[in-house]
Amino acid sequence: MATEQNQDAQDLGQEQAEQQTAETQAETEQVDVSVEDLQNQITKLEESLKLEKARTANAVYEAQKSVERIQRDAEKHKETVIEKFAKELLDSVDNLERAIQAAGGIESPLLEGVELTLKSLLNTLEKFNVVEVNMSNGFNADLHQAVGIAPDAKAGEIGTVLQKGYTLSNRLLRPAMVLVGQ
Repeated sequence: MATEQNQDAQDLGQEQAEQQTAETQAETEQVDVSVEDLQNQITKLEESLKLEKARTANAVYEAQKSVERIQRDAEKHKETVIEKFAKELLDSVDNLERAIQAAGGIESPLLEGVELTLKSLLNTLEKFNVVEVNMSNGFNADLHQAVGIAPDAKAGEIGTVLQKGYTLSNRLLRPAMVLVGQ
C-alpha cells in the first residue's frame, strides 16, 4: 500500500509538474501575445494622440482666427457708427456756419456764442479724424462734387463752395459741393 501511495504521490506530483509546465508555457505564450498586442495598442494610441494633437492645434488656430475676425468686425462697426454720427453732426456744423453768415458780420454776444460753439464742434470732430476737404488744390472729382459752372472761375478751378466736404480718417465722409470754372 505504501508503494501505491508513493505511486499516487508521484503521479500527482508529475501531474502537478505537467500542469505547472503547461501553465508556464501558456503564460509565456500569453506574455508573447500580450507584448505584441501592447505594441499594437501603443502604435494605435500614438496615432490617435497625433490626430488629437492636430485637431487641438486646428481648433486653437480657428479660435485665434475667429478672435481676429471678431476684432476686425468690431473695428468696422465702430468706424461705421462714427461715420454715421459724424455725418449727422455735419448738419449742425452747416447750420452754425449759416447762422454766422446770416448775422452779416454784425458783432454781438449771440454771434460770438455761435462762433465758439462751431469752433468747439469742429475741434471735437478733429479729435475723431473728421477734417475739412482741402479746396486749395483745385477741383478733384474724388473729393468734390461739381453741381454747376462758375462763370468767373478758371477752368478746373473751384469757383464757389456751396457746402464744405469732410473726410474721416482719410476716407471721404461727404464730398464738397462746388461750382467749377469751365
